[in-house]
Amino acid sequence: MKNILDVMSVQKRIEANKLQKLKPTDYRKIEKPGVVPRFLFECAIKLQIKPITSASAAVIYHRFFNEVPRSDYDEYLIAASALYLAGKIKDDPVKIRDVINVTHNTLNRGSQPLELGDEYWSIRDAIVQAELLIARTLKFDLNIEHPHKYLLYYMKSLQTWLGPTVWFSVPIAKSAASFLQDYHHNAKILNHKPSHIAICCLSLALQSYGVQVPLADESDEASLWYASFVTDLTKEKHWEIIEEVIETYRQENEINSA
Repeated sequence: MKNILDVMSVQKRIEANKLQKLKPTDYRKIEKPGVVPRFLFECAIKLQIKPITSASAAVIYHRFFNEVPRSDYDEYLIAASALYLAGKIKDDPVKIRDVINVTHNTLNRGSQPLELGDEYWSIRDAIVQAELLIARTLKFDLNIEHPHKYLLYYMKSLQTWLGPTVWFSVPIAKSAASFLQDYHHNAKILNHKPSHIAICCLSLALQSYGVQVPLADESDEASLWYASFVTDLTKEKHWEIIEEVIETYRQENEINSA
């Protein structure tokens, strides 16, 4: 177990990426972990769907490729179909024509919206067929328990615990929410309980800004601040999840430098 993680450097990279104008990613020319989820989230932003919907799409995408070999299917088609399907599941519908044009333009930078011709109808049919394939592969189990609701509850409780002066002195809530959303780029998010993920994203935000929770003892597992919220999260699992969140940003840096 690592006792010290350079979480502050991670936060600095996040802020730097927000300020830096990165060149558009040529997705088809990059073969690195996390590149297709990045494509999915870029399209989600362009489609102006809710964060919970884009997170659902990412989970659907990761769950699908947990069941089948990646080489058997076009990952970008599955990502596009996952966005369309997630919109239905989360009552945040998006028009299939918008999905087609946004995903096509994101893969083919500078291209014009597709005319209602053979290419358009071919892509439309592929997305609809992929939607049915995803549902069958997942045995029509499309229920997703998100960490978001846990994070909201934990943040509300911790805000009272820390007090408004400390809580509003640094962007804890915004950072924790960003960590959680970005962690959905990583397929390893499927390996952990939603409540544990929420705790770890909040913990990483606290560590990033050096905020100490009153009356919590980091040396005693029973006295850790999050023991008040979950009883089955060990320190080892806690650090494992945090390291995976940080790994997500390392993958992002590799994509940016490609």
